[in-house]
Amino acid sequence: MSRGKIPVIETFGPTIQGEGMVIGRKTMFVRTAGCDYRCKWCDSAFTWDGSEKHRIRMMEPAELFEELIQLAGNNFDHVTISGGNPALIGEAMNDFIMLLQEHGMKIGLETQGSKWQDWFLLVDDLTISPKPPSSGMETNFEILDEIIARLNPAAFSLKVVVFDDHDFAYAKKVHKRYPAANFYLSVGNANPNEKGDISSRLLKSLDWLWGKVIEDPEMNNVKALPQLHALVWANKRGV
Repeated sequence: MSRGKIPVIETFGPTIQGEGMVIGRKTMFVRTAGCDYRCKWCDSAFTWDGSEKHRIRMMEPAELFEELIQLAGNNFDHVTISGGNPALIGEAMNDFIMLLQEHGMKIGLETQGSKWQDWFLLVDDLTISPKPPSSGMETNFEILDEIIARLNPAAFSLKVVVFDDHDFAYAKKVHKRYPAANFYLSVGNANPNEKGDISSRLLKSLDWLWGKVIEDPEMNNVKALPQLHALVWANKRGV
């Protein structure tokens, strides 16, 4: 029996995960609509700003799984769920994750840590990505504390996108607050709508970020990564 539907704005793949704890992993993508944040530099603002609301489909978990099979057949064993903020979805997401696992799939999911869901405990590759000052959002650390406390440190990672010195200082604060968590830094993409090759711009930002990490003894145990997909495919959608 259905326990609700998932607001899906796009599915695609197989492709390569470009960031975070499973960077380089072949995966399918499910992108959900709706978000409780409004980040200034969001590279998927179409999930919440209304510009593509005509593309949103309310899908049963089984219907969504069948669409992934139709797209890729047996050419995947990992599904990345992104948004928007998929943590806004309750029982239907739980059922979708369980369905994937029944078919031998691993699940990756990213959320900003603004809302707890019990199904977080089912996710194989869970990324909590609190947003830095450049986003224009403010982290509710009381909620984030509660979420982190309920997770096994070995079962999730923290990731902070870094655009500038203020973001780097925020990342240090987050790392110090949750020292047991696997911690990743990701280079920010300041213009997600720019056309053409953006690799030189992103590599320049990565060089700056690596320099910051190398010089800072408080950041010895972090991994500073590029957005690999943006280096290779720029701002192209559906990859």
